[in-house]
Amino acid sequence: MKKMRWVVIFLCFLAIAVNYIDRANLAVAAPQIEKALGIGPAEMGFILSGFFWTYALMQMPFGWFVDRVGARIALPLAVGWWSLFTAATAVTSSVAGMFGCRLLLGVGEAGAYPSCTKLVSQWFQPKERALATSIFDSGSRVGSALSIPVVALIIGTLGWQAAFILTGLLGAVWIVGWFVIYRNPVQDAMETAHKAAPAVRARGGQDNVTWASLFRHRTLWGMMLGFFCLNFVIYFFITWFPSYLVQTRGFSLKSLGTLGMIPALIAIPGGWLGGYVSDALFRRGWSLTAARKTCMVGGMLLSSVITLSAFTENTYLMLAFFGIAYGSLAFAAASIWSLPCDVAPTPRHVASIGGIQNFASNLAGIVITTFTGVMVAMTKGSFTIPLVVAGGFCFLGAFSYLFIVGRIEPLSLETDSRDLPKGAGSTI
Repeated sequence: MKKMRWVVIFLCFLAIAVNYIDRANLAVAAPQIEKALGIGPAEMGFILSGFFWTYALMQMPFGWFVDRVGARIALPLAVGWWSLFTAATAVTSSVAGMFGCRLLLGVGEAGAYPSCTKLVSQWFQPKERALATSIFDSGSRVGSALSIPVVALIIGTLGWQAAFILTGLLGAVWIVGWFVIYRNPVQDAMETAHKAAPAVRARGGQDNVTWASLFRHRTLWGMMLGFFCLNFVIYFFITWFPSYLVQTRGFSLKSLGTLGMIPALIAIPGGWLGGYVSDALFRRGWSLTAARKTCMVGGMLLSSVITLSAFTENTYLMLAFFGIAYGSLAFAAASIWSLPCDVAPTPRHVASIGGIQNFASNLAGIVITTFTGVMVAMTKGSFTIPLVVAGGFCFLGAFSYLFIVGRIEPLSLETDSRDLPKGAGSTI
């Protein structure tokens, strides 16, 4: 079973990699699609935002669904759905058609992270969860990095339509591998993974926790705000970064497929390091709160250097700032994606909490894609304002994890008004 859990994490890593290739391919193909459809950056920003509407809205329902049916069924169902509409993008020839495919793509991709988080909670103890999380989460950076050269190569040889068909087929291959390899964990392994903090989990009638009652906790609101801020910056890399390099920095498809990979390549070990450090601090006697918050806050603060990339003419210095920013965000994300496992009042709420925080975080995708498109159009091609605003959100995210998120421990129903964020009471 010890070997099997790392196989499971590798399968999760591959699923997330395919997930990000299929969501990032549009960003790489954006300049060619703009020419083919005769549209500008504002319309492309609208198309890019379509994915995030449904991806965000489906996070909480999909998290609930994963907790009910299990990740073994939910994850391949999600992969199959999003792969279908990735391929379908190739046959669309209008802004409305593109937007519709991105809406349906988001529905399926919403199941990926809640499912993977659920699997981590089933297979790993708290002292190993950040590292396990960093491994599957690094699939996002690998997928983002691979999407640039792979999609650029396909576009250059076969056209942009072929890029969506071929990347859509990756999901079908993954589904076959999943059902051949995956087996559910035996009961004793699941009990071992959830043995952490039994005294805390036992108090307050946690077995009767309702889904809505989770929103009574200040920690959950802090997780939502902090992750919104992190994804506001990360989604610049996934959506507008290729266009920035081509349109503002003059990159060719060839240089986009080489130099354009650098930030994502830096982020891959950055995420692994973040997971290792977070777990290592906990194993060495730090509290779980101190271990997780040190990595989350530190990573968010350092990522603010993304703003500096807008104020240098040197290409390599610009890429260095982007690389540091992306690597720091990945460093923080390993602990951020461990939080649903760490704070869930029962194992039956892990995916639900993962979906809740990911819902909030992906509202940032809607904001950053639309905001950047409008700013670029208004300023005649300048990305300075979006990059300055992104740096500000890095500081806000650090504030949220440091001051709004409370102790990292399973949520209890013993909550009074002091645990609520100001104004939250009216939303319950």
